[in-house]
Amino acid sequence: MSMATKAGSMNVTLGSRLSTIRSRRVVIEKTITSADIIITDGKISNILPWGKSRGSQEQLLDVGELVVMAGIIDPHVHVNEPGRTAWEGYRTATQSAAAGGITTIVDMPLNSLPPTTTVSNFHTKLQAARGQCYVDVAFWGGVIPHNQVELIPMLQAGVAGFKCFLINSGVPEFPHVRLMDLHSAMSELQGTRSVLLFHAELEDTKSVPVTGDPTQYEMFLTSRPDHMEVAAVEMVADLCLQYKVRCHIVHLSSALSLPIIRKAKKAGAPITVETTHHYLTLSAENIPPGATYYKCCPPVRGHSNKEALWNAILQGNIDMVVSDHSPCTPDLKHLQDGDFQKAWGGISSLQFGLSLFWTSARIRGFSLPDVSRLMSSNPAKLCSLEGRKGVIKIGCDADLVIWDPDSEFQKLKAASSCVLQLTPYLGFLLWGEVVATVIQGTLVYHKGKHVLQPTGELILIRTVDSPEPDAPYY
Repeated sequence: MSMATKAGSMNVTLGSRLSTIRSRRVVIEKTITSADIIITDGKISNILPWGKSRGSQEQLLDVGELVVMAGIIDPHVHVNEPGRTAWEGYRTATQSAAAGGITTIVDMPLNSLPPTTTVSNFHTKLQAARGQCYVDVAFWGGVIPHNQVELIPMLQAGVAGFKCFLINSGVPEFPHVRLMDLHSAMSELQGTRSVLLFHAELEDTKSVPVTGDPTQYEMFLTSRPDHMEVAAVEMVADLCLQYKVRCHIVHLSSALSLPIIRKAKKAGAPITVETTHHYLTLSAENIPPGATYYKCCPPVRGHSNKEALWNAILQGNIDMVVSDHSPCTPDLKHLQDGDFQKAWGGISSLQFGLSLFWTSARIRGFSLPDVSRLMSSNPAKLCSLEGRKGVIKIGCDADLVIWDPDSEFQKLKAASSCVLQLTPYLGFLLWGEVVATVIQGTLVYHKGKHVLQPTGELILIRTVDSPEPDAPYY
């Protein structure tokens, strides 16, 4: 097979173990350079000037002017297997990820059944994922009321960290935590290298129930005002400063929360924050009546809020951009009656992330190294994968996305997953098409086609010392 117009020669087949990738545009730290990336046993073993590789020409992939960048790491993906595989399972989720240049996803602890809130449940999750993954997969555990005794054992078993909700999660098996639960959990996590992720909204106990036409997006938006996020972020910032446990705000939607995060960082809090493609791409003013596939929590807010989020990224106040891919079956979106209040909150976007971000970022002064930092190296640090993934560097995994930032295309349909057709992005004109994806030196995706057999690794992460051989987990 051969690559598109800008590419050099590509005579390797899907599933090939590559020895060299050659490009005129390789993103290495803050630079773009011509280089030969040498791969040995799935790792980057050398980076040579362009054309200097003397290895086997058989497994040489010359991509010409196409950009080679560290593979995208998406630390916020809901794969709902086991238990709700009809929403999305490992096979379709990881195929979609590979099609989007994502080489590692980190799977959220909900909405699978059981949720990843005990060591036993984590092992059930691993068993379900085994042999199904087209990209590498790591896992978050969950913090719920009264499961603090499970946290260190789950870290020892290999979860990257934990997520909790400060408001109803939407599923009964993953209840939200209260302040007392957070004190218990953060006491447990002190002294580890782990991180606690927060869905940061607090219920407004003084609010008057919102009334009106439930098919109008404005009614739903009014029911989840900015101050719910602001209050939650304030609580997290205070706890982070108190315990000095790494904390991370997931899917920040309200730009009004940013001054609190800036102040906490300045005071020494080990706190980071992400936002998502939907908050950077969509605006409340443009959401049609009854279009419940736009619903997520926290909600997509207005245009001025979106612009404030972009400015925050430019200023370095938002650390990374993720998908928060959260699909469901069509019936749960209440498409027939268009009721935003009843519909499941979640947007499907896994394979579109790089293109969605670049489409807007390219006209706002962002560089290709900026993209790599926000979507690869910073997410790697969040989930303790730095030194192994997220950068093009000798000794790191040869996880690479090959893409054309100068190509414009219309996303007419989603690949791999039928669930993913329920997305607001179909029909969008996007810039930056993913051409190929390489994971640990293996070509796993090329122009709409996947490797036949899934080769993704289930990654166990060590953020705490293992127990002594005869010490019980409990």
